[in-house]
Amino acid sequence: MPTEEQVFDALATVIDPELHLPITDLGLVYDVAIDGGSVSTKITLTSMGCPLAGTIMDQAREAILRLDGVAEVNVDLVWDPPWSVDMMSDEARMRLGMF
Repeated sequence: MPTEEQVFDALATVIDPELHLPITDLGLVYDVAIDGGSVSTKITLTSMGCPLAGTIMDQAREAILRLDGVAEVNVDLVWDPPWSVDMMSDEARMRLGMF
C-alpha cells in the first residue's frame, strides 16, 4: 500500500504542459485518500476552460498507477475551492517570476 507522500511524489512527475511546472508545486492537488490498493485524489486546474484537462488527469492517473501496491485510481476534477496563485509553492512562484 502506498503512502500519501509516495502519491504526492508520483503526482510531482506530472508537469503542467503550459506552465512547465509540477502540478503539486502549482497547488493543483487538493486531496489524496488511500484505501488499501485504491487511491483517490482531487485535482483542480488553473482555469475551467483548460484544453489539456484530460491530458493532465490521464497523466495523474498513470503516475499513481505506477506505484507498487496500487490497483485502482480515481482522479476527480474539482473546482472548489477555486484555485489561486496563493496555492503555488514559493519555488513555483519564483520560477514564474511572481516575486
